[in-house]
Amino acid sequence: MDAVHLWKSYGSRLVLRDLSFSAPPGVTCIEAPSGGGKTTLLRIVLGLEKADRGRVEGLEGARLAAVFQEDRLLLHATALENLAFVRPGAEEASAELLEELGLPLSGQPVGEFSGGMRRRVALARALAAPSDALVLDEPFTGLDRESRAACLACLRRRGEGKVVLLASHNPQDARELDARVIRLPVI
Repeated sequence: MDAVHLWKSYGSRLVLRDLSFSAPPGVTCIEAPSGGGKTTLLRIVLGLEKADRGRVEGLEGARLAAVFQEDRLLLHATALENLAFVRPGAEEASAELLEELGLPLSGQPVGEFSGGMRRRVALARALAAPSDALVLDEPFTGLDRESRAACLACLRRRGEGKVVLLASHNPQDARELDARVIRLPVI
């Protein structure tokens, strides 16, 4: 995946200025402080927003899976049902993934889960989806050390061979994932 001369502003506020980079298969960590354009960049990659100028290449026809900053889950459904939404008929594989992330297979709706548990379900759903690339916006926010470690290990295993764009303000994420790092300039 290549970002080519991306520009984006909201009114008079410039967010991305002539940003270009390549993200080959593997993890590429996008680092910037809060409000530094990470989410905007990922929304452009996902096609949810348009750049003012420039383009994203190499994802034409690719299947993308995403974790957004806000969990977009089926709150009335169980964790297993949330995964079935993106991968019907793969109940056994989905159950293994949930167990790998320390999540219950109970009949409890995810709306009753803690914030950290919902975050892990969101990551599990992205990892369960048939995809060529993963776009992850602060996927480890709100996780305790043990849950974060499980998520990092799971992402390393299950993201192998895919383009993984991971937005983070925590430099430790890139180190632990042995990721390429793109630091967005402060504008």
